[in-house]
Amino acid sequence: MYLSSHGDGGTVAGMATVADVRRRPHERNDRWWLEDVFIVAVLGGFGLYAFAVSVLNGNYFYEPYLSPFYSPCLTTSCIHPTFAIIGNWYNLSPAFLIVGSPLLFRATCYYYRRSYYRAFFWSPPACTVPDARAKYSGETRFPFILQNLHRYALYLAIPILAILWWDAFLAFRTEGRFMLGLGSVIMLVNVLLLSGYTFGCHAARYLVGGYLDSFHGKSLQFRLWEFANRLNARHSRWAWFSLFSVALTDLYIRLNAMGVITDPRIVF
Repeated sequence: MYLSSHGDGGTVAGMATVADVRRRPHERNDRWWLEDVFIVAVLGGFGLYAFAVSVLNGNYFYEPYLSPFYSPCLTTSCIHPTFAIIGNWYNLSPAFLIVGSPLLFRATCYYYRRSYYRAFFWSPPACTVPDARAKYSGETRFPFILQNLHRYALYLAIPILAILWWDAFLAFRTEGRFMLGLGSVIMLVNVLLLSGYTFGCHAARYLVGGYLDSFHGKSLQFRLWEFANRLNARHSRWAWFSLFSVALTDLYIRLNAMGVITDPRIVF
């Protein structure tokens, strides 16, 4: 209910409905839509790139570098199998076997939800800009109710991250000797960014101590929680930089495997 006063001393009572608010023109004069365009371009482009390289099923390994889109490689037909637990009967791309874990983790991430709700669904497209949808149900209906799986997606993402760290370690070795290559550095930076993104998420903060009512007598958990908070303060940056690094790492390995470029390296 709102009250509107007029100069004649009279007062008119009315009801402000949701429909009235949605029809009101917003008062923003800045280019608020640029962020949405950027998000659509980056997330859409990354999605298309990830799907394309997964379908191609080739040029994902260049000694000793393994693309993060194919790690861990779980089939016996892999060029460089991590755990060969699936036989030759599987004839699709091995990338399809592991893409679900990182995809679920990012898709249910609180920051990414905020981003793609705005950019793709206009719900809302920006602060003080009305929601494009006629009705709002939050995350109470399918498929958005699946966003509650974020905490469990973290449990799946952590083992994948650990394997990517192992891949980064192997990237510094070739034929039993220590090696320093540009690809080694790229893979190391990639896992550092992925770690910052993973352990700075809200679910990780909860896991290491956010569920506690008091940190009294739990100094280790407090330090872990405090560290996760520092990462979380720049969670959006970790989210974008790690997204770019995954694509860049794959692209670098792919171009080397295709013979387009040659990895500069020093073998000790």
